[in-house]
Amino acid sequence: MLRKLAKSIREYKKYAILSPLLVACEVVLEVIVPTIMAELIDKGISQGSMPETVRIGLILILSTVFSLLFGIFSGIFAAKAGSGFAKNLRHDLYYKVQEFSFANIDKFSSSSLVTRLTTDVTNVQNAFQMTIRMIVRAPFMLISALIMVININFNVSIIFLIVVPIMAAVLFAGSRIVMPIFEKAFKKYDDLNNVVEENTSGIRVVKSFVNEEYEISKFQKVSNEIFKLFSKAEKILAFNQPIMQIAMYGLMILVSWIGAQIIVNTNSTELTTGQLTALITYSIQILFSVMMVTMLSVMITISLASAKRLVEVLDEEPTIKAKDKDEVKDGSIKFEDVSFSYVNDKEKEVLKHIDVDIKSGENVGIIGGTGVGKSSFANLIPRLYDVTEGRVLVGGVDVRDYDLKTLRDSVAVVLQKNVLFSGTIKENIRWGNEDATDEEIVEVCKLAQADNFVQEFPDKYDTMIDQGGTNVSGGQKQRLCIARALLKKPKVLILDDSTSAVDTKTDKKIREAFNEKIPNTTKIIIAQRVASVENCDKIIVMEQGKINQIGTHEELLKTNKIYKEVYESQTKGGDSDE
Repeated sequence: MLRKLAKSIREYKKYAILSPLLVACEVVLEVIVPTIMAELIDKGISQGSMPETVRIGLILILSTVFSLLFGIFSGIFAAKAGSGFAKNLRHDLYYKVQEFSFANIDKFSSSSLVTRLTTDVTNVQNAFQMTIRMIVRAPFMLISALIMVININFNVSIIFLIVVPIMAAVLFAGSRIVMPIFEKAFKKYDDLNNVVEENTSGIRVVKSFVNEEYEISKFQKVSNEIFKLFSKAEKILAFNQPIMQIAMYGLMILVSWIGAQIIVNTNSTELTTGQLTALITYSIQILFSVMMVTMLSVMITISLASAKRLVEVLDEEPTIKAKDKDEVKDGSIKFEDVSFSYVNDKEKEVLKHIDVDIKSGENVGIIGGTGVGKSSFANLIPRLYDVTEGRVLVGGVDVRDYDLKTLRDSVAVVLQKNVLFSGTIKENIRWGNEDATDEEIVEVCKLAQADNFVQEFPDKYDTMIDQGGTNVSGGQKQRLCIARALLKKPKVLILDDSTSAVDTKTDKKIREAFNEKIPNTTKIIIAQRVASVENCDKIIVMEQGKINQIGTHEELLKTNKIYKEVYESQTKGGDSDE
């Protein structure tokens, strides 16, 4: 896991190496400073020697200045290494997500991926930045200070050898208690992000139903759960500070008492006043080192939960792996005994033993009730999902043998959930072809019956689209998405209920424009309205994941009960073109 994450350090490796090296230099000087101060007291001040006081004082000043400089630069390098590591890690995660199929996205959920790319990356960044400094500083300071204490007076050092392990055990016990609480709290962020994402994306529905209070209660529930978990953990960690202070002041008193006795009883032969001062300073250094090791342990453990979640994304293998076939011959489509399940479970198949042959350039309508597998059928053609059994052929070749870009440039899909991005209308449509000219953009908009309303905007094609396309109507959004798909000049065009928000008159104009301007493109129209598919070359009627019947409008009216019922219910309700 650590090796996998370490790959994201890359060009910041030199900072990650320099920072602990400078910390080591800083610690050496910090550990030497108390000994220099002891010499200053014993050889300079106590003996009344001004030259010696000046000489040792200058050494002390230089040591503290260099220690300060090493500390500053180690902090700067650690910040650069940590920030750079986080930048690269987010980059690697984001690019990995771009490789995911719909099945991979379904596995993690979008809110969980957002949490991983934000909160979890921040946790790992903080742990990394802290570790490259503290992993050297804390143990090096602890060991060095203990060596200096033993070197000054072995009898006094026994106190440290007793107190330090006890204090470390208490602090580590507290950290072990809070670790599972922190892990649980960070997982709750997924739920919080999910609530926020759902609320903001559906804010119009929330307001239209005056349901703000319910949404607020949902948010408060998750937010309070996170608050309670963090409060519980912080209450336990709050004991660290008083424990640290009790140990530090208790140790200082004990060292001072025993040290004073040795000085008085031996007339400063075994321990001098300066050395006693150094011992007190070393006691502070040692205890702070123990606390740093404990904090580092807590931080690393907390970040391990986040690190595991990040590595899950990095290790996730896309369920769809492309091959190298780089040309789609034509728009013919063939389903050969195709079955499909979103969870790869034969008992939960949404498509069962589908056999259908669509010639290049044909207009094919697909109709059926909600949840019968119409969208799933369409998703298999551009290989947004892979079949569970059987195979799908486009241009006479199994879709699994194509380069994905080649296949998806040849099979344009306008999904049920139309999405526009922040930017101008022109920029949104150019998603279909970034090199398209303004004339080509206008042409596809005319085909999609979008040019008329675009021309009514003050800025026309330079009109800014708000995030999610909230400043255009549902029908306008659908037509812009159709234009975007047409700009790819696809061999196959799939409209997955993508004219549902368009009136029947405009819907008819779109279909007529398609037949006139792109007659050689295979068009698959998934619709709820019979009027949208009645002029197709053939219509597929679906029922419970299977093909109920295939035929023309006239044939199905005579022989298919499902189609006839849908037609009659819609025409009697006045939802016809006439």
